[in-house]
Amino acid sequence: MSDVARNHTTLDQADLDRLQLLVSDWQMLADLSFADLVLWLPDTEGLGFWAGAQMRPTTGPTAYLDDIVGSFIPRGRRHLLDQAYDGGRICREGDPEWRDDVPVRVETIPVRRGSRVIAVIARNTNLLGVRTPSRLEIAYLQSATDLARMITDGIFPYGGERLLSTTPRVGDGCIRVDRHGMVTFASPNALSAYRRMGLVTDLVGSRLKDVTADLLQSGHKVDDVLASVVTGRAAKEIEIENADATLFLRAIPLRADGQHVGALILLRDVTELRSRERELVTKEATIREIHHRVKNNLQTVAALLRMQARRITVPEGQVALAEAVRRVGSIAIVHETLSESFDEHVDFDDVADRVGAMVADVSTVATAVETRRSGSFGVLDSEIATPLAMVLTELMQNSVEHAFGARDGGAARGTIELTAERSVGRLHIDVIDDGSGLPANFDSELSGNLGLSIVRTLVIGELDGTLVFGDRHDGRPGAQVTLDIPVKD
Repeated sequence: MSDVARNHTTLDQADLDRLQLLVSDWQMLADLSFADLVLWLPDTEGLGFWAGAQMRPTTGPTAYLDDIVGSFIPRGRRHLLDQAYDGGRICREGDPEWRDDVPVRVETIPVRRGSRVIAVIARNTNLLGVRTPSRLEIAYLQSATDLARMITDGIFPYGGERLLSTTPRVGDGCIRVDRHGMVTFASPNALSAYRRMGLVTDLVGSRLKDVTADLLQSGHKVDDVLASVVTGRAAKEIEIENADATLFLRAIPLRADGQHVGALILLRDVTELRSRERELVTKEATIREIHHRVKNNLQTVAALLRMQARRITVPEGQVALAEAVRRVGSIAIVHETLSESFDEHVDFDDVADRVGAMVADVSTVATAVETRRSGSFGVLDSEIATPLAMVLTELMQNSVEHAFGARDGGAARGTIELTAERSVGRLHIDVIDDGSGLPANFDSELSGNLGLSIVRTLVIGELDGTLVFGDRHDGRPGAQVTLDIPVKD
């Protein structure tokens, strides 16, 4: 609609906002009318009307088999459009139009903003199979007529409403109340929804506020918001529940000649939806608790390994246990992050920073290492985050152990820089140190280093990525390990 309006009309942004509000809610009007709706916008030169939007009913047969948005009708061809726009009143005629051997009754409804008519709605009803209307159809058509008059008067749609995915449709359940809040009509689905809440009587002839109050959970007070909805005095949405069911209600006040004459209340039974949502919340909480307990268990294992390392006098044994502590710790960091999230995704920047800090903290007194990160890893799935955390731990620890030597007669010092670049479907990572560089003729596949074997297995086997060892690309002393792995966007 915005494109049609921008290219062919002089409607301003306020006009378009009003029309967008109408279009966002006009499935309801089409269903109540059992008719196709077409929104016609006035041409810039006043030569005719452009079709800006179209809606088919779910309650009856369509009158338009083809989409007509973007089509143009010159003035004089559809005189009902001209009359509604020029006169600012609803226009209809008794004789139907014939379209592809289908009789169609046309009614035109001017759309007003303030004192101006800014568009016209054409309501097109397929008359094939017309029969004596049922009580439900009469109630729907009367409500559609009331809403059409309110559109012409510039009252409907109401501003400030925020339609949700759970907002009820006409077919979900429909109740009509008079200006006193008495139910004059209730569709079968609406009655079924109230029956599920425990209603044993009929709705028609009762005061909806009283009926609803009786069905609510014990001690639930009917506050002003709920009262304004069930009496139809305010255009609001609200959810009500008891031990048996949960209903979502939307009230649409009806006005005529400036007076409140009743309301249309649409309702939807969302009991199963809310039940599934509660199950998901429970499942998410359970998963977070599992990650929390795994993290605690891993930390306990790491503490036991550290205790064992202190009791071993053989240096090689101490080194092996220290490496095991780091590996367990990197996995624990991922599980701790998962225990704080609401899904199985990890903001890996935080994980990478904590892994770097852990590697720096456990470096020996004789090797002072600073770790830095640039770029962003973004959010990663847990099945990627865990092996990647171990890979980074092994690579940075390998730099700590082998890249840095004593300088200027003092303790060994060095910097490990971790860079990340996220592109469409890929994650590029560099682990760069300013140490002594790789040994001559270095081959990671022939190296007997356990950490590098773990890295190759995880990167190539689990992450389906590539791994390249080499000297720094900027020509400075040091080594650079480049990873490239596929990720989900």
